[in-house]
Amino acid sequence: MRVLHLFKAYMPESTGGIEQTIFQLCEACKPWGVTSSVLTLSAEPSPNPIKVGNHLVYQAKLDAHIASTGLSREVFGRFRELAREHDVVHYHFPWPLMDLLHLHARHDKPSVLSYHSDIVRQRVLLQFYRPLMHQFLGSVDRIVTASPNYLATSDILAHYRDKTDVIPYGLDRSGYAPVDVERMAYWQQRFPDGFFLFVGVMRYYKGLHILLDACRNTEYPVVIVGAGPMEARLREQARRLRLNNVHFLGPLSDTEKNVLLQLSRVIVFPSHLRSEAFGVSLLEGAMFGKPMISSEIGTGTSYINISGQTGLVVPPSDAAALRAAMHQLWHDRELAEKLGLAAAERYRQLFTAERMGEQFHNLYRKLLIGEAQSTRVSQQQG
Repeated sequence: MRVLHLFKAYMPESTGGIEQTIFQLCEACKPWGVTSSVLTLSAEPSPNPIKVGNHLVYQAKLDAHIASTGLSREVFGRFRELAREHDVVHYHFPWPLMDLLHLHARHDKPSVLSYHSDIVRQRVLLQFYRPLMHQFLGSVDRIVTASPNYLATSDILAHYRDKTDVIPYGLDRSGYAPVDVERMAYWQQRFPDGFFLFVGVMRYYKGLHILLDACRNTEYPVVIVGAGPMEARLREQARRLRLNNVHFLGPLSDTEKNVLLQLSRVIVFPSHLRSEAFGVSLLEGAMFGKPMISSEIGTGTSYINISGQTGLVVPPSDAAALRAAMHQLWHDRELAEKLGLAAAERYRQLFTAERMGEQFHNLYRKLLIGEAQSTRVSQQQG
């Protein structure tokens, strides 16, 4: 079985949350007999496919960016060609150009769409895009979302409940680099009492400005790993508030990140808008057995983190509530340990890459069987 994934950005050039999810999915499906490929855009595309993990990445020329949407003329031909060579096409939403690609190609392959997020920020443009979006969503065979929470709260998905499945994102623990003993000693010396940890791209919906407000008049260390468009503004806010206990470490290697995940006492994840549909770095915290603090935004974050069971969930944009949750887990080590153990168990039950790979393989297989039956019926009728 060959599956073609389609998204506007991908590794090795881009490593955001959706890109990480596609990577985990491609790798997790391989043991089930699925050969995966990815078609994406690049400003300087490779003429030959690039091997990432155990799958191939095809790049089409990126011509321009408009409202966070990558545009390309070349991708239309590349997509038609690759779709013919694969058994299933797997779209990753949102990317408006992808809607046109699907409708223009008119391929006859079964199609799956991973609905990663509503369109939250570009509300004005959404009014013009909405007819095309619904035509696209209505034409794919199955839609997949990563949590029942998101399915229950998305106004868009409410139109397609009858063909929407819930398959949570999964992570492969064995794929994470072994802990470097030397780096472990370095970070232990720098933060001997542990720290709160945030890992992620500094985007508008991550709520890091709320975290910084919550850190006022506190002393426990907070470590922020990552970079992004909000970084300069956040660093200035930290300077203005004189937050000497907040440490911006910038983007780090996977080895360094894994060490920090191991040493952290609590994962703090203050995303306050629905653009945060799931939270892969939050899930990493659960995988490493860490208690979590997140906000209730009606998305997958509250499917990973169950308040009072795996961590604490606070109202969005509420710095005082976030500060109180941080204070509680910092000082109540017994509670923090109990929540962390429960988080690790929930990861093992629901969020492993193996489970995700099996569920997607079953979905692909079901679609292919349905297509084969439909073809036989058509031939008999003919």
